[in-house]
Amino acid sequence: MIDFRSDTVTQPDEAMRTAMANAPVGDDVYRDDPSVNTLEQWAASRHGFDAALFTASGTQANLLA
Repeated sequence: MIDFRSDTVTQPDEAMRTAMANAPVGDDVYRDDPSVNTLEQWAASRHGFDAALFTASGTQANLLA
């Protein structure tokens, strides 16, 4: 069963853990995280905007809105 109630109850499987362990990372505050930069660029392009902003949760996005 997959539980979609919250990201705090979902458990990553082994492939997800491997992907997280091997992901290139950086400090997003300084725009050094290549994964976040790529995601934001893709989202902006996909939706026809000049830029996009990744938020870690729906609550954070709602507060920003």
